[in-house]
Amino acid sequence: MTTLTYRNRRSEAVGGNDRRTEKENQEQSGNLDGQVEEDKEDSKDLRLTLMEEVLLLGLKDKEGYTSFWNDCISSGLRGCILIELAFRGRIHLEAATLRKKKMLDRKVLLKSDAPTGDVLLDEALKHIKATNPPENVQSWIEFLTGETWNPLKLHYQLRNVRERLAKNLVEKGILTTEKQNFLLFDMTTHPVTNTTEKQRLVKRLQDSLLERWVNDPHRMDRRLLALIVLANASDVLENIFSNLADDKYEVAVTRSRELLDSNPDEEGNKNVGTEMIWAVLAAFNQS
Repeated sequence: MTTLTYRNRRSEAVGGNDRRTEKENQEQSGNLDGQVEEDKEDSKDLRLTLMEEVLLLGLKDKEGYTSFWNDCISSGLRGCILIELAFRGRIHLEAATLRKKKMLDRKVLLKSDAPTGDVLLDEALKHIKATNPPENVQSWIEFLTGETWNPLKLHYQLRNVRERLAKNLVEKGILTTEKQNFLLFDMTTHPVTNTTEKQRLVKRLQDSLLERWVNDPHRMDRRLLALIVLANASDVLENIFSNLADDKYEVAVTRSRELLDSNPDEEGNKNVGTEMIWAVLAAFNQS
């Protein structure tokens, strides 16, 4: 859906024994409501969701709103929802077969309908549970954004997603709420107050492409891999690199492009834990 802009620039374990309970076994396999995945994958500090992190990357710090020219972030945030639900053990892709090797041929299936505690995730999960026959990732991104020609699916649209995510970040002490006048109208904005948390997020992503680069997407932390894919889909990936020196900027852009140019169908069939990431990338490549 989006392409990374190249530009010239001058400035910047659970212990084992024979008396394990069934619950402990489920936790070790990651099947108990995705709790193990949540503990492992979520932000160690404020436990931000992928949606919140992508929105935070897209917000202008002082102005408190995303670029008026960005028409990709809405669909990007819906991709975040699908990956977050997969990370939490609520959904997964149907198994690959000889006839269904492509990521977009495989349907999204319900794995657990246990509430996540996040209103947006639970709303999307409810829609996925109620849908029969199941749909693929690309269709779900369209349904959740409301960009579908099927009038029977319009009620799946998630409304006011950015505003709801911003309120979550306000409650977590990262944003604040203000009113700004734009001549003809007033708009609610959410300037960043906790710049440390945003800088930490940006630094993690920069390091994954620079100091901690592993040159293999399947050896990367899967949450960081997902964030790179989702930031690009939301057209906010450039914001991650804005403060880098020129030499590091070129390296980070080149490496991120290598990741994003990977074949989702090939990569998605190599690692079960990252299937949803590659399916979302395939969906945006198709758009």
